[in-house]
Parts: sequence; structure tokens; C-alpha cells
Amino acid sequence: MIPNKLRGWPLTFLLAALTGFSVAPFYWLLISTTRKDTEIFDWPPHLLPGGGLGDNLHRLDQKVGLLRVLGNSLLVAGIQTAGALVIALLAGYAFAKFRFRGRTLLFALLLSTLVVPEQVMLVPLFKMMTSFGLLDSYQAIILPGLCVPFAVFLMRQSLTSLPDELLDAARVDGAGELRVLWSVVVPVVRPVLAALSIFLFLGSWNQFVWPLIALRSPDMHTLPVALATLYGNQATTDYGAILSGTALSTLPMMVLFLVLQRQFISGLLAGATKG
Repeated sequence: MIPNKLRGWPLTFLLAALTGFSVAPFYWLLISTTRKDTEIFDWPPHLLPGGGLGDNLHRLDQKVGLLRVLGNSLLVAGIQTAGALVIALLAGYAFAKFRFRGRTLLFALLLSTLVVPEQVMLVPLFKMMTSFGLLDSYQAIILPGLCVPFAVFLMRQSLTSLPDELLDAARVDGAGELRVLWSVVVPVVRPVLAALSIFLFLGSWNQFVWPLIALRSPDMHTLPVALATLYGNQATTDYGAILSGTALSTLPMMVLFLVLQRQFISGLLAGATKG
């Protein structure tokens, strides 16, 4: 018979092994950013940092303009995330708390767009941006991501459980709809907004196909598009610069998660703690 103290050890070892397998590629990425091109694919792989990080970042900056592409990515992802959060909050509040004709049909049409592959929308989107004269601009990659159906759905589901009496009490006190939204609704759904902001920022930060199509000038490139331009044949590909840029691209997401981790976990657990 296994003592009670030892019963949890097999599961602990299994979880530790799975964690190791999950972290190993990221650890290899970080180590490779400090190694020269000739050392990156050595076998057995290097487990300790080298001295090539400065050279890799210098070559990356020379080839793509590191600060410029980082600024482009932060600008696009920041504006798109903030705009999508505002639109999702307003639309979710309207669908959850207002009664108007066609509400159910409009919400069903919104949800139906979730099953449409992104690739199907590329040609119509390209023609629209061409007719508007917005190609090769920030607007071309920001505007299509401002309305995210999943975000609207999540906000609507979160606000459905909010008691109408709470909103009516604020209205009786003389608060307008915007004041009710800001003072009553936003504090309640703040954990959901934090969790949603991480998902939205991640999606915007990593978007590649549409910026690759819409942006023609290298000065407008975001970080994923700029890194893709570094790929050539095996003899000319600068893997040190590419891996350094890839590792660098993870930093904003890590910082955002560390800042919002408490609200993120609360938002994920909100549905499990109801009722």
C-alpha cells in the first residue's frame, strides 16, 4: 500500500516532465540568441549562454531597423487592442442589456462570422482598402481588427449575469448610460477586460498574413513581417538575427501578462465560480 505522502508524486513527476518539454524550446531559443550562427545548430545543443547577443541584435537592427519595426508593432497592437476593447464593451452591453428589434438576428449574424476563415476575407479586404486608398498605411491593418466577434460574444456573456436592478438604481440616481457603463459595468467586468486584452494584444501583435499583403513599404513593416524578410536559402539566412528578433517579440506579451496576471486569472475563473 502506497503511503499518503507518496501518492501525489507520480502526478508531480508527470507534470514536471511536461513542463520541461514545454519550456525546453523556449529555453533553446533564448540560448540561441546569444550564440553565433555556426553554433546555433551544434549537437549536442549548447545549454549555457554565449557572447553573441550583441552582434545578433546589431545585425538585426542593421537589416530591419529594430526600433522602427518594434514601434510599428506596438502602435498597431496598442491602438487595435484598445479600440477592440471599447467596441466589444459597447456592443456587448447593448446586446446584453438593451431590448431592440432584430437583436437576436444581429447577434446570430455576428456569431456566424466566427466560422468564416480569415483567408476568405483577404481578397475582399484588399479591394476595400484599395478603393479607400488606405493600402500601405497603419489604418489598413488597424481598422479590420477593431471589431472582434469573439470579444463581443465574451463581453455579452459576461454582462448577461449583471443584475438589471443595479443598472436601474444608477439610472434613478440620475446617471446617464455612459456614466452607468463607466461607473457600474466596467468595475464588474474588469477581470474579463484584462483577460480579453491579453488575447486581443497577442492576436494583433502576431498577425502576419494581412500586414504582409497590405504593407508595401519596409518603413511600415511590423516585427513579424520584418523578420520574415530575413529568410533566404540556408546559406544566406541569418539565424542569429532571426532568433534574436523572435525572442525579443515575446517580451511585450510577457510584460503585459505579468502586469495583468491577477485580473487575467480572475477573468478565467469567473465562469467557474458563478452559482
